[in-house]
Amino acid sequence: MATVTAAQRRAQAKAEYDAFLAACPSRGLLDRISDKWVVLILCALSGDGPHRSDADAGGGPGPMRYSELARALAGVSQKMLTQTLRSLERDGLLTRTVTPTVPVTVTYQLTDLGLSLYEMTRGLRSWAETHMTTVLAHRDTYDAGAS
Repeated sequence: MATVTAAQRRAQAKAEYDAFLAACPSRGLLDRISDKWVVLILCALSGDGPHRSDADAGGGPGPMRYSELARALAGVSQKMLTQTLRSLERDGLLTRTVTPTVPVTVTYQLTDLGLSLYEMTRGLRSWAETHMTTVLAHRDTYDAGAS
């Protein structure tokens, strides 16, 4: 039986993308996509977010301007929204389109890869919204017992 070096184990982890291994690069991706702002941006761009302006009343996935996303994501800071959009663009989950108008128009739209991730995350959002009352009750019970 051959001895496997640490470098060989890291290379094997990269090749297999096993998130349970410390050296696996998929851990960074899991960390990014598990962020609440990522999930909410995916929902908004998929058409599953708050109502858009009357011009976009058709619903469904479609491009959104930065200001529309900022309004849809109550509580997100400008810095956090910008950072999150950049990371999603870098990962190929959305596209950023700049239209040379006055003022410049910038829109964001999910790619096919982003839509596939949205399909996975919309269940998380739905679960959280459906079970929040139960979770809050459990928290109250736990906190009362811990006092």
